Amino acid sequence: MSTNQKRRLVLTGLAVLPLMLVGCSKEKPLVVHGKDLTGASFGRDFNLQGPNGKRYTVKDFKGKALMIFFGFTQCPDVCPTALARAVEIKSLLGEDADKLQVIFITIDPERDSPEMLAAYTDAFDPSFLGLYGTLDETQTVAKEFKIYYKKVPTGYSYTMDHSALSYVFDTNGKLRISLPHAQSAEECAEDIRQLLT
Repeated sequence: MSTNQKRRLVLTGLAVLPLMLVGCSKEKPLVVHGKDLTGASFGRDFNLQGPNGKRYTVKDFKGKALMIFFGFTQCPDVCPTALARAVEIKSLLGEDADKLQVIFITIDPERDSPEMLAAYTDAFDPSFLGLYGTLDETQTVAKEFKIYYKKVPTGYSYTMDHSALSYVFDTNGKLRISLPHAQSAEECAEDIRQLLT
């Protein structure tokens, strides 16, 4: 083999290498009913406490798809509807139901005590996990996930305005999908099933 042929072979190999590396480092785009967030630069992690006193991060759920919803236990409609849908999604996943972990993160840590969170999530499914943080931690995680929330006075008390999206991580702990509140349980299950294969 001549020097020119060797040089061409090396240059061809170097030209292909970046393409191979790009192909290996990125997840395959999804075709979903929700929004494909593959490669998102937000929603990378959280560090919050569970009712058992243990702190959790995304890494604690590696090997499972992770569905997260932000809300509060005194929510009159959106939050219970989202968690009821999550129950239905797990049912639709059939044998793969155990591969999905549902997490409810409170945006109202002033009122949502650990005991209250545990009772609330247990009422839907004992495998669901409620997480909370300090006011600062709540603000930090909401910002990381681009979640809007605001305390709204109502007479002698208050309610909370908030975003109504569910986020889904794949089994490697990467944010992949957002599910709008209006999306059906069947469509959500179809989207999530892609992350379980």
